Amino acid sequence: MQTTRQPWRDPQPSGADYIAATRKLKKAKTVCVVGHKNPDADAIGSVCAMLGAIEQLGNTGIGVIGQREEIDPALLHIPGAQHIRCVDTLPECDLIVVVDCGGLGRTGTLQPEVIADPSRVILVDHHASNRGFAGINLLDYMAESTTTVLREWFRYLGVDITDDMAHALYAGLATDTGGFRWGRPQMHEFAQELVVHNLDIRTISKQLFDGGSVADLQMLGKVLADLRIEQAGPWTVLVALASHDRIAGHSLGAVDKIADTIRGMSEAQIIVVPKEFQPGDWAVSLRSDVIDVSMLARTLGGGGHVRAAGFSTFGTAEHVLSEVLNAIAHFPQA
Repeated sequence: MQTTRQPWRDPQPSGADYIAATRKLKKAKTVCVVGHKNPDADAIGSVCAMLGAIEQLGNTGIGVIGQREEIDPALLHIPGAQHIRCVDTLPECDLIVVVDCGGLGRTGTLQPEVIADPSRVILVDHHASNRGFAGINLLDYMAESTTTVLREWFRYLGVDITDDMAHALYAGLATDTGGFRWGRPQMHEFAQELVVHNLDIRTISKQLFDGGSVADLQMLGKVLADLRIEQAGPWTVLVALASHDRIAGHSLGAVDKIADTIRGMSEAQIIVVPKEFQPGDWAVSLRSDVIDVSMLARTLGGGGHVRAAGFSTFGTAEHVLSEVLNAIAHFPQA
């Protein structure tokens, strides 16, 4: 058994890590591929691409999300997404591949089974706050998306990128780079490799970034109408409070657009969007171009990317705002 190491000491997996993961996957007959709860395009794209690779190897793959709620219909255009199951428990399998889960809690209802025997778990992720919880951790903090990490693993697996797999990989790359607005120069090389697979970029981009309803736009308008600027220690913070009465009935994708809509406002250094999906139950999005919000989120029990992260909490709106603003006030300046 390969024991869990301390992956935060290394920014990228070693060749030995990929080889160990490859050997383990090829021995498995049935593989459960787990994406994070409330999945986004990188999670769904990663699950679908991984299932495509498993199929090429002649094994059986089952894609699952640990939640009871159905996947956001806006993500079902990704080839294979319609076959991903939302479950409370894992189907029977020899191996578990967890993708795009920045922490164990992101596996949702499947957490107890995932952690029960780390030796049969492979974790593939790129979130800077992820310290690893699997027997084999393929953690690449330099990667723009989990689909980027998967592409490297596929080289070791010796699988070919099909048109459907290319679509899934592209969906994760495009969304986690904000439509290629941030990332390394290599992301454009990866995108170029994918688009030659008969990808209709215009249609895919519309499906990923556009759409929504008039009601979604009205919801966004109500939230933006009450934007507030707060001072937290040395930091200027822009807050968009998405309370339950405003976002109830709207898709996760529509609500998540709030943070990206106000990202980059010149008046603030940090963006905070508390989203109350159930009364008293909040998911707080953090955005910044000047601090590492994954570190900020970690102090609050969450995690994520350097420039985009989040955490979950409970309480009243006043409690949530006090909690996050206090953490920001004590966040050190460079």
